Amino acid sequence: MGGVMLAFLSCLLAGAMVVQGEDPYLFFTWNITYGTISPLGVPQQGILINGQFPGPNINSTTNNNIVINVFNNLDEPFLLSWSGIQHRKNSWQDGVLGTNCPIPPGKNYTYHFQVKDQIGSYYYYPTTSCAQGIRPDGVLINGKSGKGKGKDEPLFTMKPGKTYRYRICNVGIKTSLNFRIQGHAMKLVEMEGSHTVQNVYNSLDVHVGQCYSVLVTANQAPKDYYMVASSRFTKSILTTTAIIRYANSKGAPASSVLPEAPVGWAWSLNQFRSFRWNLTASAARPNPQGSYHYGSINITRTIKIVNSVSRVDGKLRYAINGVSHTDSATPLKLAEYYGVADKVFKYDTIEDEPPTKGADKITLQPNVLNATFRNFVEIIFENHQKSIQSWHLDGYSFFPVAKNDVHQLIYLIDVASNSIEPGRWSPERRKNYNLLDAVSRHTIQVYPKSWAAIFLTFDNAGMWNLRSELFERQYLGQQLYISVLSPARSLRDEYNMPDNAELCGIVKDLPKPPPYSI
Repeated sequence: MGGVMLAFLSCLLAGAMVVQGEDPYLFFTWNITYGTISPLGVPQQGILINGQFPGPNINSTTNNNIVINVFNNLDEPFLLSWSGIQHRKNSWQDGVLGTNCPIPPGKNYTYHFQVKDQIGSYYYYPTTSCAQGIRPDGVLINGKSGKGKGKDEPLFTMKPGKTYRYRICNVGIKTSLNFRIQGHAMKLVEMEGSHTVQNVYNSLDVHVGQCYSVLVTANQAPKDYYMVASSRFTKSILTTTAIIRYANSKGAPASSVLPEAPVGWAWSLNQFRSFRWNLTASAARPNPQGSYHYGSINITRTIKIVNSVSRVDGKLRYAINGVSHTDSATPLKLAEYYGVADKVFKYDTIEDEPPTKGADKITLQPNVLNATFRNFVEIIFENHQKSIQSWHLDGYSFFPVAKNDVHQLIYLIDVASNSIEPGRWSPERRKNYNLLDAVSRHTIQVYPKSWAAIFLTFDNAGMWNLRSELFERQYLGQQLYISVLSPARSLRDEYNMPDNAELCGIVKDLPKPPPYSI
């Protein structure tokens, strides 16, 4: 099965601040090299950043400017993407093959972006070739797999009576996880950049690409306790542990009885429905341009996304609405900026409604959807397959307003029904949407034979990647790009191409277009 990791990241630790003049800068130099790692006890080649696996944390504050000079010392091209960072007006820093030429071996590139009006926990990862697909057959916490039997050093130490913030991200490539802490409750306070209503949970389902922040109080007897992460919705359950130690524990070992994981899809869906946006939190919020009142904005367009799988010329491919994305030698954003898009790709390769005839037929080409700047849209994700799906949209946060009804989902799973009703969306479903306090976030899971609906405003100009977070599906074509062009071509809406941008493909020797201006 695909490798999965659960990482505790202190990336982009945010707090309110008074800004006077230009916001602060944080500078980093990262050297990318190969190295030997043994996450499951077996030595293998991995990719290191400054000799570290996992890579360095970035501790930042809302509105900081992040400058990271990345030196590629590998023998292959390399790119980094910053999952969940909205890059307002700046898809040039997105770090995916549709927007950036990869960093050639032996060269460097400096990423420069601002975490504008953002709080929360995020992660970065490589997007080129199979750089992210090491595929260990197990679960990792912070790059390690627990040995158990009292042989593990503590990952964290807590002082009695103190409350700690833990940041939990599923940065794996295939499998949903459940996370829990032996003997301790977790108060959820943040999810993918949004403050949440502070409900208390004994365990949390964390789907691929998702991040949570929880508060944990050291209020138990002084000894060791296990953190537990285990796979969800898999035939064989993979589990790992890590130790939390009380500072005054005097070496008292953790109990060998681990807290049990939940069972079933309905439990997971019920937990999802309990997540609510904290509308009274006094801090930075995503989507600052009026989206707080998303429930009162008229929908201008509905786009239905259906994932599928088939074979093309005998090779496995995954698709969106019948199109399996292929990367071009010239990044789509560069082709658009240089005015040669017609030589690289076609707009609107898919319809807003997926085809009803020949649904299993898949074509291979760059998959680009043209969107109108500042339109308020509804996107429906229908998952007609028997496994869970997870979707992510770069450059945006969105509002998940609905999923299948719990009773419909139970019916589906229990009787394996192929009925058209439970797993299909229809306009009548809008009457049950949450139009008040859906959590603004950037990933959404879609359960088997089910659907999910999201709202968002295309108010961030650029070329943005919508993709499956399951690496095999993404790598084999289950992604597309959304082109959001500002008619004004103004710096008010989008930044110019950076002077240090790598050029490749057909634009490599073309004269640089005139820059945007105010």
